Amino acid sequence: MAKYALRRAQLIAPFGTGALQVVSDGTSVITAGLDHWYEREEGAGDVDAAEFRLDEWRLQERLGVDHFLQPPDSRSRRRGQDVPNTGLTVPLLRFPQWHFCPRCRRLWRLPLTARGRQRCQACLQAGKKVYLAQVPFVAMCEQGHLQDFPWHEWVHRSAKPECPGALYLYATGGASLSAQRVECKLCGKERNLGQITTAYANGTTYLSLSLDSSGTEYLCQGGRPWLGTEEGEPCDSHLRGSLRSASNLYFADVQSAIYLPRGNENVPAELVELLEAPPLRSLVDFLAKMGQLGMAGTLLLGQQPRILKGYEAGQIDRAARIVAGVEGNGGAVPAVEVEEDEETAFRRAEYRALRQARQEEQLTVEVAPLEQYGMDFQRFFDTVGLVTRLRETRALAGFGRVFPPGGQNETGRQRQLRRELPVAGENWLPAYRVYGEGIFLSLREELVRDWEAEAAVVARVRPLLQRFHAVQEARRLRERPLGPRFLLLHTLSHLLINRLTFECGYSTAALRERLYVSADAREPMAGILIYTAAGDAEGTMGGLVRMGRPGNLEPVFERALAEARWCSADPVCSEIGSRSGQGPDSCNLAACHNCALIPETACEEFNRFLDRTVVVGEPMGAIRGFFEFG
Repeated sequence: MAKYALRRAQLIAPFGTGALQVVSDGTSVITAGLDHWYEREEGAGDVDAAEFRLDEWRLQERLGVDHFLQPPDSRSRRRGQDVPNTGLTVPLLRFPQWHFCPRCRRLWRLPLTARGRQRCQACLQAGKKVYLAQVPFVAMCEQGHLQDFPWHEWVHRSAKPECPGALYLYATGGASLSAQRVECKLCGKERNLGQITTAYANGTTYLSLSLDSSGTEYLCQGGRPWLGTEEGEPCDSHLRGSLRSASNLYFADVQSAIYLPRGNENVPAELVELLEAPPLRSLVDFLAKMGQLGMAGTLLLGQQPRILKGYEAGQIDRAARIVAGVEGNGGAVPAVEVEEDEETAFRRAEYRALRQARQEEQLTVEVAPLEQYGMDFQRFFDTVGLVTRLRETRALAGFGRVFPPGGQNETGRQRQLRRELPVAGENWLPAYRVYGEGIFLSLREELVRDWEAEAAVVARVRPLLQRFHAVQEARRLRERPLGPRFLLLHTLSHLLINRLTFECGYSTAALRERLYVSADAREPMAGILIYTAAGDAEGTMGGLVRMGRPGNLEPVFERALAEARWCSADPVCSEIGSRSGQGPDSCNLAACHNCALIPETACEEFNRFLDRTVVVGEPMGAIRGFFEFG
C-alpha cells in the first residue's frame, strides 16, 4: 500500500481536491474528492470526524456550509494505547492514466487506482524490465474539467476512431510541441502535437477545431478523474491541451476569514466561544436538531457544570441560539447597508472590528494612542491597531482551470468537490486554522478622498485600469473596485512588509497582507492589516506588534518611504511604469522586484496593482504621492 507524506495545509492549497502533484516515487497523482476523506482504506473501525471539526460562523454563512473539517493527520496504532482516528488517509488517484515506455515508446493506459511504478508489458515479454513514465500532456476546459489527452482521436483525426491499434509516442529532438509525434502502428497514421495548447480570444481552441478532419468540433468530455470515475458529464466548452505542470492547470479558490467573536450585552463573547468548541458544540447541534434549544441552559449546565461555571441558564440559552444560527450573529457586527461586491462587504465587518479595542481570547486588539506617534505620522493615519492575537480560518471553496474561479454558487462547489451530494448536516469543506499577530493601519479618509480626486492621480492610474479591464474581459474575472485608493493601500502594504522584515524577526514569506478598501461615501474603508499566521503554533513571537508601538513604527514608515523614492532599477522602473506598465498582465506601474514586490504567498493580488508613484510621487513633481499631499 503506497503512502506519501503531505502537510495538512497543502491539502487546502496548492494540492487540494482536483490538483495534480508528483509524489516521492515520481508518480503524478490527483487529490481525490471529499467523498472518502475521513475513512480508513480497509474500512475497519469507527472514525470520529468531529475531532477535526472547525467552526467559523462568518465563513460558514458565506459559503453555505454546516461546518469545516481539518484534513486528517497521520497516526499509527500503538500497542496498549487507545489512539483515536488512526490510519486515516486522503485518497490520491493516478493521473494522467496514459503512460509511455522510455525504451520502446509504446503508450499504455492504466486505471486510476494503479499503485506504484509500473513496467512496460511489451518490454517485459522481451526480457527487459523497463518502468513506464506518465505522459506530460493532459487536456482541460474552462469549466474545471480535466481528462487525458485524446491520443486515439488525435492521431486518427476522428472523434470516434475505429482503429484499435497500439500507439507510440516519439520525440524527434526539437524543443517545440511539433517535435512530439504520436503514431498508430496498425494503420500507420501519425500526427505531431503542434499547437495543441493554442487558444483563441473568442474561447475556441486549436485542439477542438482541428482534431476531427471532418470539421466537427471535438468538445470537452466532462472528465472528473479526481472523483474516481472515468465517466464524464455533459460539457459544451472547447478542450485545450496542456502540460500537466502548467501553472493554469489548477487555481485553488481559498476563502479566508478573521474570527470575530459573537456576543452582546446579554451574552458574553467568551460563552459563545465555549459553546462553539467541542464537546459543547456537539450537544448544541443535537439540541438544535431536536428543537430543544430552549432547554439548552439547564441541560448543558447539568452535563458540563465545570466548563460552564459562572454562567446562568438564560445566558446559555441565548448563546446556544446564536451558535445554532437562530439569532444571527449575536449583534457583534451590525449590518451596514452599502451596495458593494461580496468580498468588500465581507471584509467590512473585520474593518469595523479592528478599529476598536477588543479583549477576547481569539481576537485581541489594542488601539494605540495616536498622539504618541510623531506629527508626520499623525497627519496621514487615523488608527493604529496592535493585534496581539488573531485567528484566521482558510477554507478550500472550489477550484478553477485555465482561469481563476469566478465565484461559484453552493451547488456548483458541491458538484465539483464531491461525487455524491452531502446529506443535511454533513455539508462541509476542508479548512485549517492559523493564529498570529499583526498591525492594522487606516488612513485619514478626508485626505484620501481629496488626493484620489486629483486629475493627475486619476490620469496616472487610468492606463493600468484599462489594461486590467481588457484582461478581465478576456479571462472572465470578477469585477473589482480598483482605483487610486486601492493602488495606494496595496503599495503601502508591500513597502511596509519589505521594511518590517528587517526589524521584526519575520521573513517576507511569513508576513501576509489583508486589504480593506472601499470608496463608498456612506462608509468608506482605507485600511491594511499586516499580519503573520502559522498553523503549527498557538502564538507568535510578538515582534510585529512591538514594531507597531510608538517610537518603533515611525522609523519603519519613514525608511519605507525613503526606499520607495528611488529603486535600484531606476530610471527603468519608473519610466516603464509610466509608458507600458510591467509585471503580470502589465498591471503594475512603477513597481518591480527591487522595490515593491513581495513573495506571492504574502500578497493577495499576486503582485499586481502596484505603483510607488501614488505613494511617494514622481521625482519631477508631476504627480503628488499621497504622503506628499496636504
